Amino acid sequence: QVQLVESGGGLVQPGGSLRLSCAASGSIFSINDMGWYRQAPGKQRELVAAITSGGSTNYADSVKGRFTISRDNAKNTVSLQMNTLKPEDTAVYYCNAHVSTTWRRRGEYWGQGTQVTVSS
Repeated sequence: QVQLVESGGGLVQPGGSLRLSCAASGSIFSINDMGWYRQAPGKQRELVAAITSGGSTNYADSVKGRFTISRDNAKNTVSLQMNTLKPEDTAVYYCNAHVSTTWRRRGEYWGQGTQVTVSS
């Protein structure tokens, strides 16, 4: 079993910044792709940013140039630095990871979500 725990969410004014972090723990052999998703009320969950085990990144068009995803393989963590936040960034943000628990078994895991609210 693998657990993902997010932290760093909160209330921020438009133009402000937040840094989200996600720590993976449990029976971990290796971690492959990691990413951040978000879901606003009444909308579908969408991919915000993703990073591969090799460090290759991908971003949603709406956050390019404002958000930066990074990972620390030694700590089994992934972070999302969010700058120049806009009201439309308001959502619950979820950490996602593809984790191998043994050399032959891999699964997809989700964090519990952390609320990000951008409002004046």
